[in-house]
Amino acid sequence: MNKPIRRVSVFCMLLVLALMIRANWVQGLDASALNANVHNKRTVIEAYSYPRGDIIVGGNSVTKDLLVNGNFYKYRRAYVNGPMYAPITGYSSQAFGSNLLENVEDPILSGNDPRLFFRNALDTLTGKQKQGGDVVTTIDPKVQQAGWDGLQGKKGAAVAIDPSTGAILGLVSFPSYDPTSIAGVTSDFATNWKKLTSDPSQPMLNRALRATYPPGSTFKLITAAAALETGKVTDIDAPTDSPDPYILPGTNNVPLPNETGDTGCKNATMNTALALSCNTVFGKLGVEVGPQRMLQEAQKFGFNNSSMTIPVGVTASNFDANMNLAQTAQSSIGQFDTRATPLQMAMVAAAICNNGTLMKPYLVAEERSASNSVISQTSPTQLSQATTPDVAAKLQTMMVNVVKNGTGTTAQIPGVEVGGKTGTAQHGVNNDQNPYAWFVSWAKSGGKQIAVAVVVEDSDTSRGDISGMHLAAPIAKNMMQAYLGK
Repeated sequence: MNKPIRRVSVFCMLLVLALMIRANWVQGLDASALNANVHNKRTVIEAYSYPRGDIIVGGNSVTKDLLVNGNFYKYRRAYVNGPMYAPITGYSSQAFGSNLLENVEDPILSGNDPRLFFRNALDTLTGKQKQGGDVVTTIDPKVQQAGWDGLQGKKGAAVAIDPSTGAILGLVSFPSYDPTSIAGVTSDFATNWKKLTSDPSQPMLNRALRATYPPGSTFKLITAAAALETGKVTDIDAPTDSPDPYILPGTNNVPLPNETGDTGCKNATMNTALALSCNTVFGKLGVEVGPQRMLQEAQKFGFNNSSMTIPVGVTASNFDANMNLAQTAQSSIGQFDTRATPLQMAMVAAAICNNGTLMKPYLVAEERSASNSVISQTSPTQLSQATTPDVAAKLQTMMVNVVKNGTGTTAQIPGVEVGGKTGTAQHGVNNDQNPYAWFVSWAKSGGKQIAVAVVVEDSDTSRGDISGMHLAAPIAKNMMQAYLGK
């Protein structure tokens, strides 16, 4: 072989080698980045070329896949009772991606989870179509339906938890939307997406997990726990040294009044003060406990936890770390900068019901393969010891009194032990908008127990009639009845 031909041969060999290196680089090291590239439609097309797994509620699927055989996509996602379950399932859209369980559980639902490797390999060998796995939720369909029915015509959210395990039994947000309406890529789906994302009522906002509200008087449960733990109160039926009104410390004679005139809050016992929802008593107790100790108590119940997942991410509830005494008084009655999700306040009720032990909330009971074999199962996990069993017992006694004799009588269920706390939280600049109506509660019967938090953000009720007792407590009652079979 002459010299020029030898040089050309070597050059060609180098080109082939470079091509092989580049091909392996793209298919190996660059594969993840290319798959994640928003401009790469092949990944999405492949994802909808076979049925996804299902999200299961109460033994029945609330998701399904429609065979459409379009130009690019073979299947499209659809939902059963879509609006009611949207705060749980989220959406899976060919055009707009996914969120909530459809997103965080995508490895199982798509069948791409490494734990499904052998199942997928066997399907490939046998020529069987690929199939995603299923996600079994903890939701009780009766509890979900009761919360959904109760929030019709209102704006708000409701969450129910099994206090002994942390399993989420109901998770409702209203107004809502149908995820089926945005699942495809045609102009109709794009129009629906634009309407939903521009709607001022924010139907796509998950108010149960992602919206925070001033918890109002429901926060007094945490203040009561702190007062009992620190010994500021030793007897819930002993009079407190509480003036009416209470002058906020460090202010120029600014009073912290009670909601209505002569309420009997002056020097009221803590038991009576919770039943009447006395701002003066609990504002003063918060100051006596002190801002740092109040912060510790709030955090034990779950506030300021920015890493909470159920496995869906949850917005952190807030109790300020740096406050003066006047701000501490206001925060101790659930105002100032104190903010809470409905899930957070359900956790407060659940911890009290569970003798002070706060279990980690969870929404997924099991993950299964397409052949129904269990891939993973959630085990109940303690999140914290929110308070002592002795303090929890006293809080339970006071919450039962609220329902029997106080502001929570609309939550009474014959033959069932029910504890609760109402709240009416200020809203807007100088309270110029309709207040938020809250009710947090728990119920026990026949070896079963449930904790519920309901917030009504807006309704057609006149401002003077807005209260946790009238708007939120009946919804919580229906959810508790649905679970207990009463």
